[in-house]
Amino acid sequence: EDNHLLAVVKPPNLPVQADSSGDEDLLSIMKRYIGNKYQKPGNVYLGLVHRLDRPVGGVMVLARTSKAAARLSAAFASHAQDKRYLAVLQGDMPGELILEDHLLKDGRTGMVRVVGPDTPGAKLARLRTRPLAVRGGLTFAEVTLYTGRAHQIRVQHAHAGFPLWGDARYGGGKPGQQIALWGAHLGMVHPTKKEEMHFT
Repeated sequence: EDNHLLAVVKPPNLPVQADSSGDEDLLSIMKRYIGNKYQKPGNVYLGLVHRLDRPVGGVMVLARTSKAAARLSAAFASHAQDKRYLAVLQGDMPGELILEDHLLKDGRTGMVRVVGPDTPGAKLARLRTRPLAVRGGLTFAEVTLYTGRAHQIRVQHAHAGFPLWGDARYGGGKPGQQIALWGAHLGMVHPTKKEEMHFT
């Protein structure tokens, strides 16, 4: 935490921001934290510059000033950071994979699917997956994102035949299973100091 940034670990199943569920959310919790710590009455500013899906936990960065938010939003939009995840995939992955697909999100259902490159509204999604251990029909892997598309890791791995364990939406996960995906590392340039920072 400094004057410009707040790095936090989002627990699984906590929404990043308020939604129709009415459940407690990360942004509101962290605004209360800043308000209490610095005795700030009224509305505390915290900018959301990237997201994690509700069921997924891991490291996130929030902006404490509008200047930091603008610079970080631009950096995230251009994918100028090092985002790595740990995942448990179904199936035995023989070696490193680079996955490149075009994805399209359905505005009504929120579901994302792989489509042809010429599909209107399709966005290029690219990632690298490196198996760390293979056992019992499962692969423990490190995933490096080169783009930041909605549900990208979940959809691309399911499409490649290695769905995430416990993913009810794209991987046949069963009730009570927790999706095995964790935002493990975020490397980025500080919005004002221009220093490289790594949160793991």
